[in-house]
Amino acid sequence: MALEEKERIIIPDENGEEHLFEVLFTFDVDETNQSYIAVVPVEQKDDEEVEVYAFRYEEKESDDNDLSLFPIESDEEWEMVEEMLNTIADEEELKG
Repeated sequence: MALEEKERIIIPDENGEEHLFEVLFTFDVDETNQSYIAVVPVEQKDDEEVEVYAFRYEEKESDDNDLSLFPIESDEEWEMVEEMLNTIADEEELKG
């Protein structure tokens, strides 16, 4: 079985510096019609404890590879994202 190449995206910070992130997963919430993405910084990937970043995103209609990212601000959204992270982490542990 070949190792799957993870998708990577570049996200600029508030200072305009670009950082490379590896996409953990994306998921859609049908009830709200929102899409979410969870990413980890590439330079942190080998660390024991990795910080996971999550955003709500929208694909720009003009360009398939371009996303608009939005911070997750409500507690309900965070809970939903954390639940999805925990579910995926549990599934990964079962596979490994």
